[in-house]
Amino acid sequence: MIHSLFLVNASGDIFLEKHWKSVVSRSVCDYFFEAQERATEPENVPPVIPTPHHYLISVLRHRIYFVAVIQSEVPPLFVIEFLHRVVDTFQDYFGVCTEAAIKDNVVVVYELLEEMLDNGFPLATESNILKELIKPPTILRTMVNTITGSTNVGEQLPTGQLSVVPWRRTGVKYTNNEAYFDVVEEIDVIIDKSGSTITAEIQGVIDACVKLTGMPDLTLSFMNPRLLDDVSFHPCVRFKRWEAERILSFIPPDGNFRLLSYHVSSQNLVAIPVYVKHNITFREGSSQGRFDLTLGPKQTMGKGVEAVLVSSQLPRGVLNANLSASQGTYTFDPVTKMLTWDVGKINPQKLPSLKGSMSLQTGASKPDENPSINIQFKIQQMAISGLKVNRLDMYGEKYKPFKGIKYMTKAGKFQVRT
Repeated sequence: MIHSLFLVNASGDIFLEKHWKSVVSRSVCDYFFEAQERATEPENVPPVIPTPHHYLISVLRHRIYFVAVIQSEVPPLFVIEFLHRVVDTFQDYFGVCTEAAIKDNVVVVYELLEEMLDNGFPLATESNILKELIKPPTILRTMVNTITGSTNVGEQLPTGQLSVVPWRRTGVKYTNNEAYFDVVEEIDVIIDKSGSTITAEIQGVIDACVKLTGMPDLTLSFMNPRLLDDVSFHPCVRFKRWEAERILSFIPPDGNFRLLSYHVSSQNLVAIPVYVKHNITFREGSSQGRFDLTLGPKQTMGKGVEAVLVSSQLPRGVLNANLSASQGTYTFDPVTKMLTWDVGKINPQKLPSLKGSMSLQTGASKPDENPSINIQFKIQQMAISGLKVNRLDMYGEKYKPFKGIKYMTKAGKFQVRT
């Protein structure tokens, strides 16, 4: 299974390594670095890289590459899922998953990796079990461990480790019983010059924060469950009930967890929430270019589009951009040629626009192609796919919990070609 794990930062330095079976030399990462140099973007590094004696399987999260070394053939998605579990566990323990956080808690990191993988095979990847095995670091606990030389590893086996519900510990008690669900959707779109949609798809997740006493049994039903495609569930979900009735039935883990992730790929189901009017022109033999851009909301069901950020990689021949923004602020980096416009919230009554001229190198030929425009945004209290939770019911306990559902849509790779 997994022999070794290497953590590589944005500078290409290996800052942490862990070996489970035999020590694999760092030189095996040279194949990864070669693939990294060939990739145009950091996220374009191939997830699976074959080498003469190993396979390198990697994921990029928080500007850190998690590179697993495999000696025999295994399902790549199995390893990729495990690497994502490692990142999520670090984030759960340390608040953030950054190089600094990992280095500051390096002892806990090694303890976690030792428990999560046994002789190269996944063992305990549930956050609840790990937190009983290895206590999350606190300032006080770190000071005591430094003085006494003790560790964060618990002395007793977790109660959930041997139960039929390993993701939930026994004897959970809360004064306030509450269950919150966040439906978060990312929309990936490519729009061509004429405004037609080339590709459009939605990646969605339902994240839960459940703090309920005892052993509750929950059911979650949707208004339109047929929308969901390529669904991936948390192990707590009873799959047969979903297949038969399209209802989520589960005994939830304690605390934060991802209940399910899904994919909507039918273009007729994907509404485009933002439109762009653009006029970017470069004339042959002229040292001036024209930049004209206007944004507006579309198919947002009256919800506001906020945290809007527009970026565009201008051609290398552009020396400067003299623009005026009707809303927000813009910056142009003359070295990287990156134009960034921080719009903020779109006002439908007064659409934000960015207009002006671009100065080009004298004598330079007209750029071969116009720049593409990338847009980031958020829409609160709306799922762009139209997915809606119908009701949440609880069985097995007598108290009435507080329940809350929140929706959010945000841009993934939202690109407009000009």
